[in-house]
Amino acid sequence: MQRMSVHGDSEVLLTPAEVASLFRVDPKTVTRWAKAGKLSSIRTLGGHRRYKESEVRALLGAASEEMKKSDD
Repeated sequence: MQRMSVHGDSEVLLTPAEVASLFRVDPKTVTRWAKAGKLSSIRTLGGHRRYKESEVRALLGAASEEMKKSDD
């Protein structure tokens, strides 16, 4: 995990691999989600993608709610 200042706020940014481990998917899936607009990414100076932890947690919570609804 990496803490970076984003628009004046201190925000934890996650790598695609870290996001993938939270969702138990392949890192390429995370990249596809970003391209599809499900998750916004920030590009580093080197061109690597990083994701805001708060946004990832919100998506994880939404996915968890969807799973609960489908189980009912």
